[in-house]
Amino acid sequence: MPPRTDFAQERCPVARAMAVLGERWAILILREAFYGVTRFDAFERALGIAPNILAARLKALVEHGVLRKVAVEGNRHEYRLTDKGREVYPAFLALKQWGDRWMALPEDSPVGSVIEVVERSTGRPVEVAIVPAGTVPPMTVRDVKALPGPGASPALRERLETMHKDRADAG
Repeated sequence: MPPRTDFAQERCPVARAMAVLGERWAILILREAFYGVTRFDAFERALGIAPNILAARLKALVEHGVLRKVAVEGNRHEYRLTDKGREVYPAFLALKQWGDRWMALPEDSPVGSVIEVVERSTGRPVEVAIVPAGTVPPMTVRDVKALPGPGASPALRERLETMHKDRADAG
């Protein structure tokens, strides 16, 4: 059997990015971080992931500078997005947009989109598009907000409402 390719050592930036983001839990952990999750137990609950796997994946994302681990109270920590982590958001949003279009449940399913992403200032839906560089000001994860879609679970609806309330209270 040939040796496995170490994508982190490849010349191709896509291959190097996949060395960080290509593990199956990485993008789902980032999804939760984009939607406001910061605590280990909240990641575990939202993802249904085994604690040992979650610990290893969070550690890797911290080592790669995508998340940072911050002490908050006693021996508790939060995992917060870094600038590098926030810059993954357009790629995440493109993947979400593709999944909404091509991986949706059958038409007769009562479940619609779980999350709808809108511009924070206008409430207009946001989508990823390819445009010439410098023609429009780029939006960031801070310019948008995630709203529960028709397929959102009650727990997700509550989590998003709490996240938006906490952000409003923080100023």
